[in-house]
Amino acid sequence: MLLVAALWLPCSAHAARNILVFGDSLSAGYGIAVAESWPSLLQQELKRTRSGFVIVNASISGETALGGRQRISKALQQHRPAIVIVELGVNDGLRGFSTADIEANLNEIIEQATRARAKVLLIGMQLPPNYGEPYVTQFQNIYPRLAAKHRIRLLPFLLKNVAAEQFQPDNLHPVAAAQPQIMRSVLKELKPLLR
Repeated sequence: MLLVAALWLPCSAHAARNILVFGDSLSAGYGIAVAESWPSLLQQELKRTRSGFVIVNASISGETALGGRQRISKALQQHRPAIVIVELGVNDGLRGFSTADIEANLNEIIEQATRARAKVLLIGMQLPPNYGEPYVTQFQNIYPRLAAKHRIRLLPFLLKNVAAEQFQPDNLHPVAAAQPQIMRSVLKELKPLLR
């Protein structure tokens, strides 16, 4: 009986499947309560539907694709996720980094996640028009190109349905009221990966 219990416990302990949210301030809940952020709302929704998945939010405000590349290996080893949601690159773009470098760093993050046998949802971002049409377009094209290359799911733009009045004074970060809509957009693309 004790042997059966001992064998059962490790299985039970690993029954929950992790979804690693690997992003920047838009996923870290910058300027709002963490409980109001879209990853926290997504956890509530997954719990409500009894999916068995658990959100691990490893997002850091100010994170770049380069920074993500440097820490993805440790995050994968630590959390052993079934799914990785990659939401990075916009901070690189806002700093005018080379789009080739941004793409290479995101590519490495995706490759490491897939090598770890995790499914990947890539979340795209867009830059303000004042960065110039050529750079804005080059940046925006990174995400669909990577999604096609790796045959992974893509949410083309995280903030697509966020209204202008739903941003904080910096005009970059959505307020708490916008988080449910963002969560629903992510969930729509995530659902096929939960099967």
